[in-house]
Amino acid sequence: MRELAEHALTGDERVVPRRTNAPKHCGWCGRPLPEAGNVGRRRRYCGQSCRQRAYERRTALQRSGLPEDAVVLSDTEIAALQDRLFQLRCAAEDIVTAAADGADATELRQLAGEIAHAAKDLEQLR
Repeated sequence: MRELAEHALTGDERVVPRRTNAPKHCGWCGRPLPEAGNVGRRRRYCGQSCRQRAYERRTALQRSGLPEDAVVLSDTEIAALQDRLFQLRCAAEDIVTAAADGADATELRQLAGEIAHAAKDLEQLR
C-alpha cells in the first residue's frame, strides 16, 4: 500500500511517517505542545521559561541527592491532592450506594460522569 502511495507522488515528495512517540504535553507545565514537523529534535517544553524551570529543578535534585524522577510537593499541594482524591473516592462510593439502592441507568450514568470529571481533574497535577 505504501508503495502505491509513493508511486502516486511526483518530484521530491515522499511519504514521511509521523512521530507517534513525541511528547504531546510540556514537560514542566503540562500544556499541549504545538504540532511539530518531522525535522530536528522533538520539543519537550512549550517555551524557554518552562525549559529553564525544568533545568533548575533537575540541578536542585542533583544537589539534594534525590533521584531524578522524584516528585517534590509542598504541604499545600499535598493537601490539594488529598482533597481531590477524597472527592474521587466519594464519587465512587456514591455509585456503589446508588447501584445497591437500585438506581436507574440515567442516574448511574450521571454519577459515572462525575467520576470521570473528578479523575480528569486529578490528572492535572500541576
